[in-house]
Amino acid sequence: MQDLTAIVLTRNEEKNLPDCLKSLQGFARRVVVVDSGSRDRTLEIAREMGAEILQHEWKCYAWQFNWALDNAGIDTEWVLRIDADERLTDAVKREAAPLLASPRAEGIHGITMEATFYLLGRAIRHGGAKKRKLMFFRFGSGRVEDRFMDEHTLLTQGRAAQLRARFDHYDFKSIDHFAQKLNWYATREVMDILRADLNADRVSDSHIRRTRRLKGGVYYRFPMFLRAFAVFFVRYILQLGFLDGKEGLIYHFMYSCMYRFLVDAKLHEAKKTGLRPDGLKPLDA
Repeated sequence: MQDLTAIVLTRNEEKNLPDCLKSLQGFARRVVVVDSGSRDRTLEIAREMGAEILQHEWKCYAWQFNWALDNAGIDTEWVLRIDADERLTDAVKREAAPLLASPRAEGIHGITMEATFYLLGRAIRHGGAKKRKLMFFRFGSGRVEDRFMDEHTLLTQGRAAQLRARFDHYDFKSIDHFAQKLNWYATREVMDILRADLNADRVSDSHIRRTRRLKGGVYYRFPMFLRAFAVFFVRYILQLGFLDGKEGLIYHFMYSCMYRFLVDAKLHEAKKTGLRPDGLKPLDA
């Protein structure tokens, strides 16, 4: 058992939560579920599986997670940031264990890894990295940055180690829900763009920093709307996304093309009408 508190943010996650909590059993000493108004069996499942429960009104992901850091009474050395649709694999737990046991004097205060994304039961293995995330950090050494979208954990001291093993990411309930989520994501990204928050330098991970610099310094210099199709071409053709069959086509068209097109459409709308989107409402799962 690791000296670790896992924080899981939830809202109507009865489908995903059981497998997430199972992946933490025997590994995290504490599991805290922070719920924002679930109307399904999420809280019942959390209780049955031994998780502690806190309830707090949703503002945005960063505020919710940082509120949990301040109010969960954390007394462990490490914190794990994990979403209900994510699972720690056995390979991740084996590779992370010696790092979690390392003394502070070694200077490792965070652990970063990438995800394997699943859609309709198929792992999407081509088309570029799907998600990179600093998931473990020593308590008191990290907080989630104040952004509405693509919010990362920032270390205030020490450095992050990199795992080769990947965690599993099941950010999919149905095509309908996936489309709703991408629309919600697009609104949140527009809110960051409109307040000129594309800062890459504060992120410690070099891969994440490079991706954010490419987005702010290259992608957003391309012509509006056309750039969405350019990303799809790179992901699906040049980075071989087509090798993942129909699921690869669905994923890359919706995430690389439809999502990016929605961001541009909402930016165009804001410029034409002067209206600013409100992405602070939670997504109803």
